[in-house]
Amino acid sequence: MDYRTFFADRLRGLRDEGRYRVFCDLERQVGKFPKAINHRDGDTHEVTIWCSNDYMGMGMHPVVTDAISETVRRSGAGAGGTRNISGTTHFHVLLEQELSSWHNKDAALLFTSGYVANLTTLMTLGQQIPDLVIFSDALNHNSMIEGVRHSRAPKQIFRHNDPEHLDELLSQYDRDTPKLVAFESVYSMDGDIAPIAEICDVAEKHNALTFLDEVHAVGMYGEQGSGVAERDGVVDRIDIIQATMGKALGCIGGYIAGSADLVDFVRSFGAGFIFTTSLPPGVAAGALASIRHLRAHNELRIRHQERAATLKRRLRDLGLPVMDSVSHIVPVLVGDASLCKQASDLLLTRHHIYVQPINYPTVPKGAERLRITPTPLHDDDLMDHLVASLLDVWSTLGITTRQAA
Repeated sequence: MDYRTFFADRLRGLRDEGRYRVFCDLERQVGKFPKAINHRDGDTHEVTIWCSNDYMGMGMHPVVTDAISETVRRSGAGAGGTRNISGTTHFHVLLEQELSSWHNKDAALLFTSGYVANLTTLMTLGQQIPDLVIFSDALNHNSMIEGVRHSRAPKQIFRHNDPEHLDELLSQYDRDTPKLVAFESVYSMDGDIAPIAEICDVAEKHNALTFLDEVHAVGMYGEQGSGVAERDGVVDRIDIIQATMGKALGCIGGYIAGSADLVDFVRSFGAGFIFTTSLPPGVAAGALASIRHLRAHNELRIRHQERAATLKRRLRDLGLPVMDSVSHIVPVLVGDASLCKQASDLLLTRHHIYVQPINYPTVPKGAERLRITPTPLHDDDLMDHLVASLLDVWSTLGITTRQAA
């Protein structure tokens, strides 16, 4: 086999389809969020980021950066290895205590990322619970899909956010058959939110565990910001809450929260936890400071929701194709991979706005879009500029201006 030709041909195919991913060389600067320096063509340009998952700007907040820098000076850069050997620090303990309190659960367990938290937990439960059947929402994140696949447990896929279909599938199994229902709260590409209470009704009816991914909700929903389950008053009905510290908390890492025995079970049997170097103490300290700040400042969440609602309204008023979204996600439909990439490029080079194109396989073909994520720090002037720039790009490229379903 000619390996070099194989790789080159496959990459050429991505380019021909307009799906080849080009990374934007950005230099974020403390104190200037959501501005950043874009390094391109041998020069630098100041740009405004409109697609970051640092939803609350906490990655730049002094309460977080000060906690990280102080801890690095005090405890060093790394954790020293896996937690089972040399990597548990007091900051890991404090952070897990804060997380369990935040979610009103007995215990929490840290992972190196939200992806690893999903992969490890679902894989471990599927491998270790005899005869477990996993029921997974059709639009679950790749990390959940891979966790289910590697668990080698039987699986059933229920239609997206469809409790009735879930009920039909669960009804095929005896009540005593071990079952787990895995779903997300906020789905990050479309911006819709799961009917958590209704899914819990169905799961409880069939004696199934519930596994809720709150990756795109922690920090942003609920009076204390622990997620949609808190906002909807159903935290006590969720067996396992999974989330990340790499988005609204502004750091990196993932975790699960649940009963003491369940969390200890994953800690004791989960290969993705046992054999992985643990988070640096500085990161744990930064995430701890971020959670404490967000818990105490609900006004940030109120401002965040207002910014998203205002942008959706303004874009709809101008006829731009904003897809239906009940969350902070503002998806703008393009419907063509090549045009989506061109729109992103024009926004960057002509208007100094960074919005990454979202193409297949992240979304289905024909559903390509720009995914915009306003933060509390995007003021009216920045929004004026974004709206005018989108209108110019749509006009330049001849993209249809219509409402999206």
